Amino acid sequence: MVTDFLTSYDYYSSRRDMELISAIVDALKKILEEDKLQTQPLFLKTSENLILNIARKVVQEKKKTFLIGITGESASGKTVFVDNTIHACVKKENQGIYTVIRCDDYYKDTSKELQEAGSYEELFKTGFSFDTPDVIDLDLMKYHLTELKQGREVRSPKYDFVTCVSDPNGDLKKPAKVILTEGLYVLNESVRDVMDVKVYVYTPLEVIKERWYKRAALRGKTGAAADMQFADVNKTAQQYIRPAYQISDAVINGMVSQKYIQEITDKILQTLREIVVY
Repeated sequence: MVTDFLTSYDYYSSRRDMELISAIVDALKKILEEDKLQTQPLFLKTSENLILNIARKVVQEKKKTFLIGITGESASGKTVFVDNTIHACVKKENQGIYTVIRCDDYYKDTSKELQEAGSYEELFKTGFSFDTPDVIDLDLMKYHLTELKQGREVRSPKYDFVTCVSDPNGDLKKPAKVILTEGLYVLNESVRDVMDVKVYVYTPLEVIKERWYKRAALRGKTGAAADMQFADVNKTAQQYIRPAYQISDAVINGMVSQKYIQEITDKILQTLREIVVY
């Protein structure tokens, strides 16, 4: 129980830490209660110890990297959530505050398979799927996340969704106070143990479908090819992605406006600044 942690003096390095952690827990609980009153609340579910764990890290582990993993179904709104959180956290791009690792960049190169098939439709007819964990280099992604947490730079690959080419010489990622990683499989069982906080973005299937088809057209998939892939997306989500809902520390509403994401993130950060001097 949270109260057991807060009354265990030996657990904390000082009485001051305990007071600060208690103040943060109370303040964040208030924000979550206010969020529940919204027509579209941001937080749909939080684990019992989420707030306490965040408060403890803010107070006692200021110098350590904080790794947040954000997953959800394809087109659920993961990227939008991450981008708007960053916008709220950093009004100007300051080096060392945050780094983003996107699971999409770690797709394995399948340009040869696409060229041999001749089209996406023919490729999908072979049974090929872009929506299972084995088509993403999760081992490399986990290695890069671990390196960043340990203060070392990495160079993430860059994937082209039209040609299926993976360029190993992608973007340089530098260590930062906060690492945000988002994508279909960032909470896969082979990766999630390195996360400090696990977040799931939930969006109704009918909304996902509409968003997905719009994005698929931009990636060169239309007609029968798009239909075939979306059917696979829905099937593989049931097997590989939706179970992450149960093990997440927080479930986020993928229907929330970008403005509200920024507003509540601003409120949380301002609250932390008022209690703890960074």
